[in-house]
Amino acid sequence: MDFHLSAEQSARVERTLKDAAEAFPAGRPPDGFARADWRTMGELGLLGTCLPAEYGGGGLGALDTALVIEAFGRACTDTGLVFAASAHQFACAVPIAEYGSDAVRKSRLPDLASGAAIAGNAMTEPDSGSDVSHLQVTARQVQGGWVLNGTKSFVSNGPVCDVLVTYATSDPDMGYLGQTAFVVDATADGVRRSEPFDKMGLWTCRAGSVDFEDCFVPDEQVLGRPGMGAAIFQGSMGWERACLFAGYVGLLDRLVGQCAAFARERRQSGRPIGSFQAVSHRIVDMKLRLESARLLLYRACAEMDSGGRAVLPVALAKLAVSEAAVRSALDAVRVFGGRGYLAEHGIEAALRDSVPTVLFSGTSEMQKEIAAKEMGL
Repeated sequence: MDFHLSAEQSARVERTLKDAAEAFPAGRPPDGFARADWRTMGELGLLGTCLPAEYGGGGLGALDTALVIEAFGRACTDTGLVFAASAHQFACAVPIAEYGSDAVRKSRLPDLASGAAIAGNAMTEPDSGSDVSHLQVTARQVQGGWVLNGTKSFVSNGPVCDVLVTYATSDPDMGYLGQTAFVVDATADGVRRSEPFDKMGLWTCRAGSVDFEDCFVPDEQVLGRPGMGAAIFQGSMGWERACLFAGYVGLLDRLVGQCAAFARERRQSGRPIGSFQAVSHRIVDMKLRLESARLLLYRACAEMDSGGRAVLPVALAKLAVSEAAVRSALDAVRVFGGRGYLAEHGIEAALRDSVPTVLFSGTSEMQKEIAAKEMGL
């Protein structure tokens, strides 16, 4: 097995590192993005990395996409922006690319890839977090389409998006086979979006609730076929749990570099703090988590690219990256000491932005349940 990147992959990574650092320098206020930021990400190829080239995307596979998003997460200290872009691409644009009609793909994907439009993923409900088999949002079939009713919560990009990908129960007697996926215009009649939630972290990614009140959705905006919603969602989760979390591998890489540099420069008792075993071993633990999570994520992406059953490797990768992000961000605060508690170095922001990784895209506990089932337990 060759762990070296090809010349093409290395060049793409280096280009992303340079472009992202220049476009989104450290110190920019993480209080929401401007439309110009979104278009800049589109121009840099960060919104359509894995989308078909015919619609303006990069046409890359899962592993090459993960390499780009990892570089983006390493270079851009605004993790909320990285998360917003990744949720847009993997939870929304990917299912449209894979299951949308020709008309929907042609009308939606070019704008999603270029940054002309922002997408929001509306799956989670107030009473349905990890359990997505009992959606309370309903879809009633009428002439020419469907009528949606109910509330979605924690919709990433919801307050600012142009288009929503959402899921609803179309046949309550069919369980998973009774869910249907839809593309909905965010300004359509019957769509009401909340103000952004006041969150612990990921401030740049605006999130809120979305209410559907007798919202009519034409038949042509159904993704796949009626009843395919659960399968479509699980497919998009594979991309999200792998490639979105590549951004957090980039964050972990950045934290290790920051802590190592700080430990070499910061002196106590007449010597660099890195010479103290308590500090050096903590940073080594951070490095171990980084490399372990990175290898698991690359392996999951390679499995996706090969067409194999990637459920177990994806669950393990998501679990490893999310748990590593929280533990290593806390370690970074400890390495920096009081400075880590201040906003100046961005360490406290990394901790706030890492905490939700063990919750979204399926909690750590759910990833363990998935892994256990895949192991026959």
